[in-house]
Amino acid sequence: MAFSLCRRILSAVVLFVGVPLVCVGFASQALAYQHGGRKYTPPPATATIKVTVVRSTNSKPIPNAAVVFHPMEGDRDKGALELKSDEDGNVTIDVIPIGDTVRLQVIADGWKTYGEDFKIETDSKEILVKMKRPTEQYSLYGDGHGTASSTTTPKGESTSAKPSQQTPLPQ
Repeated sequence: MAFSLCRRILSAVVLFVGVPLVCVGFASQALAYQHGGRKYTPPPATATIKVTVVRSTNSKPIPNAAVVFHPMEGDRDKGALELKSDEDGNVTIDVIPIGDTVRLQVIADGWKTYGEDFKIETDSKEILVKMKRPTEQYSLYGDGHGTASSTTTPKGESTSAKPSQQTPLPQ
């Protein structure tokens, strides 16, 4: 009987002393979280973007095309995320926050580079990119029609030996 009485007294002491100590421990952690600890900010909700890269002529997929995502902050580029399209021409990414603008760039060998800005407003977006064959390139050094003005002389001719028509010959 004495053993049973001691046991009850010991459990009562543990109950009255132990429970408040545990509560004080939790309270101090809560105060540290509020005053000096870092506050947790959950990441923004992101959208799942699926890009399909196909030929404009027959809608066949273009595999191994570089699909580059440029998240924009105002008019400033925040970096680039590049993925390669699979054998079906598909690329899927799910790290762009909803509400952001993303500049999409698609580069594939033998195809004209594609670029366009998209505003991500929903939690999923599908983009179909129809790649075109390259056309004439514009050159700052040419005549503006894709052809460069030639400043070289044909083989066998030299312009240094001929006098200019504008300068008079010495007398």
